[in-house]
Amino acid sequence: MGARHKSMGVVLFCTVLMAQGVRAENCRVSVSQPHVDYGVIRRPALVERPSVALGTRTVQLNVTCVEASPMALRFIGVPDGQGFRLGRQGRFHLRLSRAQVDGRTVEWEAAQLPGEAVTGQLLPGQTLVARAAGEPVAGQRMVAQVEIDVDLPSYALQVPNETRLEGRGSFELVTPAVPRSR
Repeated sequence: MGARHKSMGVVLFCTVLMAQGVRAENCRVSVSQPHVDYGVIRRPALVERPSVALGTRTVQLNVTCVEASPMALRFIGVPDGQGFRLGRQGRFHLRLSRAQVDGRTVEWEAAQLPGEAVTGQLLPGQTLVARAAGEPVAGQRMVAQVEIDVDLPSYALQVPNETRLEGRGSFELVTPAVPRSR
């Protein structure tokens, strides 16, 4: 009698929760889609790979302030190396791109590394400061794309039935921004 092999899956649900008005009482932080759902991943399709990248999802981050405010952001989540924890074994990475403050394109600088431009990757414990022409930028409205990438070791998919993996965190607008560089 042959054993029936049922295709099991893992339900991945990466949640990005926004903190409203944290550290910037006159500002509101929001995202276009606060829940990013990666759906059901079927184990047979993933055999023989040491890890699984689930693809990039993109949401829009918006910061709206009553008065002009320095634009410096960090993500508060459970740290896991160069990313944030997703379930027990996975991790997700966040990257800010296409950022504008009051319609002006900005680049990012890590507050911990003044004078050095960075790619926009949000690392645990790191604050990114919006800059233009080498100076910190203040404004009333910021928009940026948040790229979310999820990595799972393939052994995380060895589960007997559907399992929910979750990652949580919040964006925080940090004001005042880091002290001006020399």
